[in-house]
Amino acid sequence: MHVFQKKNIKWVIVLICISIFVYLMQAVWGSHVLPIDTSVYNFAIKHFISDTLTPIMIVITQFGGTILMIVWAIASLVLITNKRIAVSVVSNLVLIALLNNILKLIVRRARPTGFRLITETGYSFPSGHSMVSMAFYGYLIYLIYKNVRNKKLRWTLMTCFSLLILIIGLSRIYLGVHYTSDVFAGFLFSIGYLVVYIKLTDPIVFQKK
Repeated sequence: MHVFQKKNIKWVIVLICISIFVYLMQAVWGSHVLPIDTSVYNFAIKHFISDTLTPIMIVITQFGGTILMIVWAIASLVLITNKRIAVSVVSNLVLIALLNNILKLIVRRARPTGFRLITETGYSFPSGHSMVSMAFYGYLIYLIYKNVRNKKLRWTLMTCFSLLILIIGLSRIYLGVHYTSDVFAGFLFSIGYLVVYIKLTDPIVFQKK
């Protein structure tokens, strides 16, 4: 019974994440702005925008950007000795980037226009940085949990990557290039996606020789 519940909880997570994502997608269709978008947007402008914090957020947001992700992909292929894991890391990154581009072309939501602290082009929903960082760093968290034996090191790395994912998402709102719903939707989609991706790839990646 316990094993049955443990297996089913994964699909419950997928269902919840994708259901909320679909709800948000139809809610913002046609570039509609949600109340939470406006309230968080105004709160950020009033309480957080500063000359000190802005450069930090610009640096942090790069950790979810295309250039650094390409670097991580190349580094994974070179440095990870288990080539099945390396290929799985890169495949995950390519697939989530492709899915993000497809979703953006479907929804075609315009980016916020109130203020921009950096220049960005393209559509807004879902946030590519948030979606890719959750999928990429989230998968690294899973691999760390599964493979790092030192408990203290394992949980330290998992915590650091978790915080990085969160701050990357917040940086997109702070910098004025995404609405809150863009970031939240990106996170949700990638959580559901990761459950499915891990379920499908684990038997291949970790099969016994």
